[in-house]
Amino acid sequence: MKFIKQHTLVIKYLHDHLSRNQFLILSGILVGLTAGFAAIMLKMVVHKIHLLIDHQLEVFNYPYLNLFLPLVGILLTVWVVKNFLHGRDGKGVGNILLDISQRSGVTARSKMYTQMISSALTIGFGGSAGLEGPIAVTGAAIGSNFARVYRLSYRERILLLACGSAAGISAVFNAPITGLMFAIEIILVGVVFSDFIPLIISAVCGALLSKIILDDNILFDFKSLQQFDHHNVPYYLLLGVVCGLVSVYYARTTHKIEHFFHHTLKWNDYSKGLIGGLILALLCFAFPPLFGEGYGFVKSLASGHAQDILKGSFFTYTGYGDWMLIIFVGLICFMKVFATTITLASGGSGGNFAPSLFTGAFLGFFFAMVINKLNLINLPVNNFTLVAMCGILSGVMYAPLTGIFLIAEITGGYELIIPLMLVSTSSYAIAKIFEPYSMDVKHLVAGKKVFTEDYDRNILSMIKFHEIVDTGYDVIYSDSNLGELLVVIRQSTKNIIVCKDHQEKYQGFIIFDKVRKVLLDPEMQQKLTVKELISKTKYQVNVDDEIDTIIAKFEETDLWYIPAFEDGKFVGFISKTRLLSSYRNKLKLTLS
Repeated sequence: MKFIKQHTLVIKYLHDHLSRNQFLILSGILVGLTAGFAAIMLKMVVHKIHLLIDHQLEVFNYPYLNLFLPLVGILLTVWVVKNFLHGRDGKGVGNILLDISQRSGVTARSKMYTQMISSALTIGFGGSAGLEGPIAVTGAAIGSNFARVYRLSYRERILLLACGSAAGISAVFNAPITGLMFAIEIILVGVVFSDFIPLIISAVCGALLSKIILDDNILFDFKSLQQFDHHNVPYYLLLGVVCGLVSVYYARTTHKIEHFFHHTLKWNDYSKGLIGGLILALLCFAFPPLFGEGYGFVKSLASGHAQDILKGSFFTYTGYGDWMLIIFVGLICFMKVFATTITLASGGSGGNFAPSLFTGAFLGFFFAMVINKLNLINLPVNNFTLVAMCGILSGVMYAPLTGIFLIAEITGGYELIIPLMLVSTSSYAIAKIFEPYSMDVKHLVAGKKVFTEDYDRNILSMIKFHEIVDTGYDVIYSDSNLGELLVVIRQSTKNIIVCKDHQEKYQGFIIFDKVRKVLLDPEMQQKLTVKELISKTKYQVNVDDEIDTIIAKFEETDLWYIPAFEDGKFVGFISKTRLLSSYRNKLKLTLS
């Protein structure tokens, strides 16, 4: 504790004596190293658990024992989340975007470790999900809370949040450009930004730590590539279209399974974990590559050792040659989404980054092998396996640049850059036709809770109801005379006065500018009462109305004020002045 306090004091001293840019660079380094180390630790823990499992299987010779390990992992995850993490799992990249748009980038401290614990249990025991999503959430939480400790501004907090995610992704793949692209395309979507130096430095720090600490057998890399042949361009374009369609299948299947577990299945968390684990056991029994992240099987496909994926399955004994292998690979490609979504929806923790790469690899292999077996042309199977990984990642995560640079970096060069661009962009375009938003944020966008590419709407989404409602209004009763109204107007600092009856029920309002002539005319004062001066409008807003709805109501009327209600009770007025002022302040916040 003493060391931590001294460390904090040193950084605070530097914060006070360094320029803004210098301190942000230092912050980028510290966040990058911390998030990168967290990612490496998570990756190593899961790897060690897998080694321990493999060792136990060899010692006790129980070939089907591993089928029930994902069930154990899911139930352990549910138990830990409920009893130690107080239900705060916070899984999914969508949670980062929610923190940015709804909480100004302030992320709960618990997210710095909850995702590491829960995903290690789920994936370590063979859950069919990926570590990249949890790593991104952990890194984002580290960056956000670093900014909170040193009281940095909103803009700097968002930057460091992105730095943490970039460093985590960079570390897990030893791919700094991929981490940078991930932060820009997914984390900072809809956020105007210019401070990229700390982001780059964080990504480099994460990748550097990965290079130093992680063994080559843990890292995800490939060396066996064939030279790009421009004659294959039509097939790459066709592969891109197929990847886009499979991505839509992936997203929609995920949505249906999640809806079943979260809404249709009215069981408790442990029962859902039990049924999910048993279904996953059956899937892994039929298709062993569905066990765990599956990167080892992806390496086998992309390295020319495809027969290795048949080990442990009934397909080993069929003897139908290449066609049986092709059918097996095709089935796994379409079953991976079931294994992943069941893992996550039943209570496990993880992400869809690795499963999308897995699905892409199996799809690319299947595509190229079918074309080759039909003797249409001789396609390089390894290249198509890798390029399809980029295609599915682009179509599922809506991150084409992340997919392009990931495959380019893990293959050690840019030999495939042209087919990567073709497949990535075509897959992304096809997926966008059917689904405007990625599956991770679709429901949040529908609820107007996260940022999109529409920057103006993003600013509006940051405005909260309590910021634009004026509750400090003056009251006049509807049976009062004009003399009493004049007294209230003289004492008031507002141009509008609310009218109520003696049961405190809202009756309407009086706008001073509209009754000025009447109030200053002695003859009219004798003839009129307050009740006759009350204005009413059919337009009103409720506390749970979206800002877009409130703006639309202002556009439909010439009123400068609209009454606001909560559960039918009048609470104040929304004014255009406050709305415009709040918008201007949020705009300055993001640009400062």
